[in-house]
Amino acid sequence: MCLIFVAFQVDAGYPLVVGGNRDEFHGRPTQDAGWWPDQPDILGGRDLQAGGTWLAVHRAGRFAAVSNYRDAQATRSGLQSRGHLVTKFLQCDVSPFDYLQSISSPDYSGFNLLVSDGD
Repeated sequence: MCLIFVAFQVDAGYPLVVGGNRDEFHGRPTQDAGWWPDQPDILGGRDLQAGGTWLAVHRAGRFAAVSNYRDAQATRSGLQSRGHLVTKFLQCDVSPFDYLQSISSPDYSGFNLLVSDGD
């Protein structure tokens, strides 16, 4: 289970504090958080198997994080990586609401997604 915690407007000096723990599939290769060489405006860890991320920010102030959840249904094959939900949001300039409305959730295993454009 992946975890995300958010502290919003708890301290005036830090209006948003976010942390996450990716603890699923320990053998899956990942890259530590850092600026992405191929997308230098994005800071975050990286899933080296599928190319997405579980938590990242963009220099323009956009932020996104995804966590998984398991339901009682069997896992289907051919689904997209949930980590691409984060990457795609950071790469676009649509509002968070419009982005969330554009997602076809049946294309992914179960997830929770947080997105913000800084406003």
